[in-house]
Amino acid sequence: MRLAEPVQASWKAHLALDFASRDGRSLLARKDADGPLVVQKPLYPEGPEVCHAIVVHPPGGVVGGDELVLEASLASGAAALLTTPGAGKWYRSAGPCARQQLAFAVEGGLEWLPRETIVFDGALAGLECRIRLGAHARYIGWDVVCLGRTGSGERFAKGKLKIDTALYRADRLVWLERGEIEGGGALMRSPAGLGGHSVFGTLVATDVPPGLLSTCRQFAAATLLPGLLIARYLGDSTEEALRAFTRIWQAIRPSVMGREAVLPRIWST
Repeated sequence: MRLAEPVQASWKAHLALDFASRDGRSLLARKDADGPLVVQKPLYPEGPEVCHAIVVHPPGGVVGGDELVLEASLASGAAALLTTPGAGKWYRSAGPCARQQLAFAVEGGLEWLPRETIVFDGALAGLECRIRLGAHARYIGWDVVCLGRTGSGERFAKGKLKIDTALYRADRLVWLERGEIEGGGALMRSPAGLGGHSVFGTLVATDVPPGLLSTCRQFAAATLLPGLLIARYLGDSTEEALRAFTRIWQAIRPSVMGREAVLPRIWST
């Protein structure tokens, strides 16, 4: 008789970060962690004005039933750049859905620049992001998703990915995007959807001067809405997507954040 495969226990993880500004220095003033989601020691590669923090999920992958919650709050005058050390992996599920919730409350300046998310064939995943900006807050963030482990020839033939992103400025909704991708479904093949491609990404940035739009379009499709830049990538390479978004970030950061781009050190390791 063949024994059934053991069912992996799901993880519930919650990480809350508060950033404050004191005497011109941005500080990680509070970090509360419950479960396997942690932040490494704050770094200051570009001086005390900007706090770089690396968010780590020690298990290395997300299984069905996992729930990850990341909250970040930035006081006026505080500036933080958050990133991750490597790709997020969402594994095949036997039934339960795995979820990630991002909740950002920003009065200063926040940059959310994670590495790619790889959604395995058979995964059931929900990605939710809520960005709440004060009247004068600044924000640059992106997400890059790869459907299937394309490097090993795997396609996203079954499973489901749900995406729900909303951005508010002074409590007014200014951008909302919701989507649902069925593994092997029509949206993956349709020219109005992914057109057969396996990698897609979105970059969002506030207060980008109109004169920089043509520069952004050299690297990805980009649209300038009132007070908001939306850039898109659609293709088959996470490296290409991250490279394109990094070039856009380097071009717009001096205007949006008031400083030249300094690459997070973890990207070089």
